[in-house]
Amino acid sequence: MIKRSIADKIRKSMLQVPVVTILGPRQAGKTTLVKSLYPDYTYVNLEDRATRELAENDYIGFFKKYSEPMIIDEVQRVPELLSAIQVKVDEDRRKNGRFILTGSHQPRLREAVAQSLAGRTTIHTLYPLSIEEIKSSGKLEELDENIVRGFMPELYLENVRETDVYYRDYLDTYIEKDLRQMIAVKDLNAFLRFLTLLAGRIGQVVNLSGMSGEVGVSSTTLSEWLSVLEDSFVVFRLQPYFSNISKRIVKSPKIYFVEPGLASYLLGIENARQASRDPLRGNLFENIAVLEAVKTRLNNNKDPNLFYMRTEKGVEVDMILKKEGMLYPFEIKSSMTPNSDFSKNMRLFCNSEATAGEMTVIYCGDDYESFQGCRYIHYTEIAGTVGK
Repeated sequence: MIKRSIADKIRKSMLQVPVVTILGPRQAGKTTLVKSLYPDYTYVNLEDRATRELAENDYIGFFKKYSEPMIIDEVQRVPELLSAIQVKVDEDRRKNGRFILTGSHQPRLREAVAQSLAGRTTIHTLYPLSIEEIKSSGKLEELDENIVRGFMPELYLENVRETDVYYRDYLDTYIEKDLRQMIAVKDLNAFLRFLTLLAGRIGQVVNLSGMSGEVGVSSTTLSEWLSVLEDSFVVFRLQPYFSNISKRIVKSPKIYFVEPGLASYLLGIENARQASRDPLRGNLFENIAVLEAVKTRLNNNKDPNLFYMRTEKGVEVDMILKKEGMLYPFEIKSSMTPNSDFSKNMRLFCNSEATAGEMTVIYCGDDYESFQGCRYIHYTEIAGTVGK
């Protein structure tokens, strides 16, 4: 098992609050992590129908059958259980680390937690493996292999399924277990077509009205589908930063996949050689870089505070980190060679923002502390830069 960076933060929270809640996509390693950290805890999975019905219909009997301390998996399946947990926690507020809850639907669970467990829980978010975690394990491969394989923990075990088989099964599981619970999809093929089109628009502002004709459903339905994809940790929206550089700022978010390997599968990229030649290689690289920054922030139990900026005249900063009152711009390029043009838009941004910090280019070449006034870092060093 690859050591997860968030583990120490979870241990610390367990000493501070009665309930620790861990959100994240399916198969990102939530259950494996908490069971390894707390092997003596009673484990309960609410995906099991009989267990779920007991929790729904007889919570007193549920807590008689399953004793504290407990790990309750997929707790969003029975949100009513959170009120019962609140009652048990309030019986003795001095005891911490009593419950670990996991879930894969963020807004539903966040809302229920906010209502029932306010002041009683800390929420952590666990994404698939970070580059930093894989690198520390000695299993990190070249970029094009990463594009195809992605970062799901299971794909780094011995005797694992073929990558394309894994993502095919993952997609089937997502549709069967999550999608059908959240929305009624009348045309499954249309939904898969939409998901594939999103994979082809990684790092772009998505025009749902324009996609409506391609998918064959209304833009209102596409908007609902996109929200569900974000809610269940399939896609991530990078929000725009409203800069002083121009009043004519693009105000829509950019779309990235939480698991770039799934995007590659949807695009039909089957191996590293194909990835190296694919016209969307740069977009997939940008996805990997942005998500590495997100993972680093979340693993440190911090809000991502990541944005991008684009004007209607084409001035764009790929990523902006807001930290300690400063704005740090990043350009993301799959090139291996420094180029003065890479920092052009960041310079415009820095000239217009009084709180702008150091400019950084994330790319595939060697590290340079300063190249024409701009720092260059290899993409495997993102955690060391964003996490400072």
